[in-house]
Amino acid sequence: MTGTAELNVDEGSGESATDGSAGHPQVEPPAVSLHKTPAGPVPEAGTGEDENVVAYDGPPDGVVPDDTGPDEEPTGEHLAVDEPLLPPRAHRPSDLIRFTAGVLGIIAVFVLAQVAVSTTTGIESDITANAKHIPSVLSTIAALVSSVAVLAVPLAFAVERLIKRDGLRVADGVLASVLAYGVSLGVDWWVAASAPDAIRNALTQFPPGGGDTLTDPVHGYLAPVIAYMTAVGMSSRPRWRVALWVVVILSGATELISGYTTPLSLILTVLIGWSVAYGTLYAIGSPNIRPTGKSLMIGLRKVGFTPSAAHTAPEAPGGTRRYLVTQQHGPLLDVHIIDREQQASGFFYRAWRRLRLRSVAVRRSPQSLRQALEQEALIAYAAAASGARAPQLVATSELGPDAAILVYENVAGRTLDELADEEITDEVMASFWESVGTLHERRIAHRRLTGESLLAVDEKTGCLVNLSGGDIAAGDLTLRIDVAQLLTTFALRVGPERAVAVANRVLGPTRVADSLPLLQPVGLSRQTRADLQKMTKERKAAAQALALEQVAAGVKTQQQAEEDIAVAGEDLLSRIRGQILQIAPEAPIAPAKLERLKPKTLIMVVALTFAAYLAVTTIRPDQFKVSEMNWAWASLALLASATSYVAASMSLTGFVPERLPFGRTVAAQVAGSFVKLVAPAAVGGIALNTRYLQKAGIRPVQAVASVGASQLAGLAGHLLLLFSFGLITGTQTNGDLGASRAVIIGVLSAAVLALVIAAVSPLRRFVVNRLRVLFFGVVPRMLDLMQTPSKLVTGFGGILLLTLSFTACLDASVQAFGGGAHVTFAAVAVVFLTANAAGSAIPTPGGIGPVEIALIAALTVAGVPATAATPAVFLYRLLTFWLPVAPGWIAYNVLQRKGAL
Repeated sequence: MTGTAELNVDEGSGESATDGSAGHPQVEPPAVSLHKTPAGPVPEAGTGEDENVVAYDGPPDGVVPDDTGPDEEPTGEHLAVDEPLLPPRAHRPSDLIRFTAGVLGIIAVFVLAQVAVSTTTGIESDITANAKHIPSVLSTIAALVSSVAVLAVPLAFAVERLIKRDGLRVADGVLASVLAYGVSLGVDWWVAASAPDAIRNALTQFPPGGGDTLTDPVHGYLAPVIAYMTAVGMSSRPRWRVALWVVVILSGATELISGYTTPLSLILTVLIGWSVAYGTLYAIGSPNIRPTGKSLMIGLRKVGFTPSAAHTAPEAPGGTRRYLVTQQHGPLLDVHIIDREQQASGFFYRAWRRLRLRSVAVRRSPQSLRQALEQEALIAYAAAASGARAPQLVATSELGPDAAILVYENVAGRTLDELADEEITDEVMASFWESVGTLHERRIAHRRLTGESLLAVDEKTGCLVNLSGGDIAAGDLTLRIDVAQLLTTFALRVGPERAVAVANRVLGPTRVADSLPLLQPVGLSRQTRADLQKMTKERKAAAQALALEQVAAGVKTQQQAEEDIAVAGEDLLSRIRGQILQIAPEAPIAPAKLERLKPKTLIMVVALTFAAYLAVTTIRPDQFKVSEMNWAWASLALLASATSYVAASMSLTGFVPERLPFGRTVAAQVAGSFVKLVAPAAVGGIALNTRYLQKAGIRPVQAVASVGASQLAGLAGHLLLLFSFGLITGTQTNGDLGASRAVIIGVLSAAVLALVIAAVSPLRRFVVNRLRVLFFGVVPRMLDLMQTPSKLVTGFGGILLLTLSFTACLDASVQAFGGGAHVTFAAVAVVFLTANAAGSAIPTPGGIGPVEIALIAALTVAGVPATAATPAVFLYRLLTFWLPVAPGWIAYNVLQRKGAL
């Protein structure tokens, strides 16, 4: 429930007006319609002049219309409802979940067919032996009946639906059945043409009677029937559902007994029909069964209210639909509708939060519509009994089989999100804190204390709304999260100083201090986390722009500007913690452990799985030609690869004036080999090095500047080495244009890339902004390094050694497969500097794919035969990318445990 404007009925006008009092608008509802609808067909929604007025099409399923006489109140067909048109179809997450489960089941059938060969063969033999005891007359009759009924029953159901004007569901079923038939044909073709023998033997067999044609792996007529009966939606029609399933089971059993199918084939048929049906429903959407405003008005009359007009209000959190209803006799009502569509809307987010957070911090979602209704009603009654300021729940009712309503007395006011910052007074904040404290004394948690749940009635009084997500008998952790959430909500609007001061005045320092360990993003609402990120980014960007102007004007030094940026970049939660520590210095500082599964753990699992998959599918043993490989050169390539990590450490420490432990820096570069799996080739290393420097005690701005200086020097060194080796290659070719072509291709590729970036304005702005942020403060950092020439020697020496190490690794790999006679070391250096840069420009994790293609193509152009270039590149990538993954994962975890990352 959110704040709404109070409505006044005026049958002579439908315009809005304001009374100028305290900024609270008074909006009039649509005029009450008391005349009869003309005879004839009712126009469809959206076809009249006013598309916001929904035509009445009769009561929904499960709602019996009123039997009012001529002297009684008008029935639902006379009621005016102002609401937007509901979408005709809805994409249900439950359909996607069922589709995913069906696909996994199909995969499991194929795995079982290939693994459990003896088990499937034994089951087929047992069925064949026992089928001989069944009288042939009985099996013949069953087969005849099932073959007729399997087509007659779906056809009869379609006719019944068409008579009742429900052709849309029939069309969905027909589409699903056609798709299921196509999938069945595709699986049949795959099993017959290219499936492993184990799968073919498990899904097919020779028919009885000595035929030489295998049976179908998937029943082409049964899978469409299953898809049809699933897509039409028969949950509310049990008789038809039972009849169709009996026919399907009878048909499958007769086929199995007759020897024309196998058990796994039947299971696969059912799973394909089931999966295709739910996949179709999710793709095109299911017919929207959400009740309209007219259904709501009729439902309100059934529970004793006298509604005359209604219009939609902003949705409550969780997607709950709201209507403001004007009565002929009585106060304005705020009606919430909960339905199955709304319950399923946030399923995936709730599932992720429940998987990620501990169960004590996440409330279980209700399993049924009835449970959702009872839960919200219980919270509302408990809040009212506690004495907290909250809307009064006056009635509840089911609205057909798929929806329910909760009727609240309307409270006029504006939400915190609708108030200007200067309108948020200490008195109204204290009123909210008093209500929260009252709830917590009765162990009631609100759990949604965001701006849309705080309704300011006037300048001094606040009312808590949207209690549907709350908990009773809540634990201490949940109550402390409430306090942390409300502190953050107020701090986003009025600053941490006022927010903490008001909370301390109402709750006291002890209860405020107890929330300090819960002031972490993972425990806050999704919208609050987004607001925190936005605020931090805006403050930092504004501080950087101001610092650049002040440094350019000579008002402040570079160091003072960096300090201002560091202060501005401090996140809001840290500032709130600082305010709490001022009033309660003894408050616990260590954050509470809320997470069960951290995103980085999930990323590690995904990355390792991805690495294993790519290693198996990308690197083929036959491409290495191990029998032809020179192991001495391969060992030299391994040594060169290991040297590259020392060189990378030198190139980083050389551009950091502060002292860094060299061994730990080397470990950080090794850890970067693991990060490359989930990030583009250059981005992952930059982020990891920046994080490493910050953990080493270097301020964020200086850490970014140091990494930027290293990258800038690396780029300059890259171009200088490319030019130098190009000259050397040109003097060594003696008329052989192979290596020269590689240089020309590299230069042209760089030129084309630069022209594209300069020509495309969005791309140009993106690159310029990124470079400006990355290289901000690089020049002052370089000036600091000029004071210690040994640092510059280390940095530039590391850049030179890094390039030579990778070049030596690639050259040794080429020599290992006998390609050294066709290319010089300088030419290999040109190949590496051009092809590796071109391949890394495509943002794939670790450059997988583009780097290999570019290196093989460049070596071939340089004169290395493809038979030697291909295994040489795969050996090079194995030593520089794949082999360091396991040590990188170990180094990453060790550095994290030590607090270095």
